[in-house]
Amino acid sequence: MNDADVSKQIQQMVRFIHQEAEEKANEISVAAEEEFNIEKLQLFEAEKKKIRQEYERKEKQVEIRKKIEYSMQLNASRIKVLQAQDDFVNSMKEAAAKELLLVSNNHQSYEKLLKDLIVQSLLRLKEPAVLLRCRKDDHHLVESVLNPAKEEYAKKANARAPDIVIDNKIFLPPPPAHANAHGPYCSGGVVLASIDGKIVCENTLDARLDVVFRKKLPEIRRLLFAQVVA
Repeated sequence: MNDADVSKQIQQMVRFIHQEAEEKANEISVAAEEEFNIEKLQLFEAEKKKIRQEYERKEKQVEIRKKIEYSMQLNASRIKVLQAQDDFVNSMKEAAAKELLLVSNNHQSYEKLLKDLIVQSLLRLKEPAVLLRCRKDDHHLVESVLNPAKEEYAKKANARAPDIVIDNKIFLPPPPAHANAHGPYCSGGVVLASIDGKIVCENTLDARLDVVFRKKLPEIRRLLFAQVVA
């Protein structure tokens, strides 16, 4: 084999090596490209998932915030409704209290009412001796009905008439001087207590109004606000 043949073979081998190297390089490049695309897709999907989760989290936060705001608004509306109801009911009580102030103007009917209130108080106390307090303006009326009241009590209770001491030093508050007057006042009635002061029966018109109002309040609310959705 001469030098030309050797050179030719060497060139063929070099070309073969170059071709094989190029093919290997292409294979590596394609594999790298595929691996890069797979990794890029994985990163894209991971980022997309992260964005979706973040969106869902914020969406839930918005929904929760909306529910909280709606609940707060609903509660505020309910409070306003309840406050308006309370104001209306209180205005009814105030109107009734003003009407009570007129009861003592009719001396004949008020005198009978005082006697009935005294008898009722005696029946509740059932004490042999009691202390009675009234308004200073009612002192003379109370004195006039004291004996009839004691007799009626004795008859109803089938007991001896008790001793009744009218307190001439401490009186119940007077009626208000005008409609917008402040401070304690009494629309009428009496307060009876045992001599030792341990048992007290408050039978003023104002106390009776409070008792009736507390007792009838559920019924009043039902009649007035039955159509109002709580």
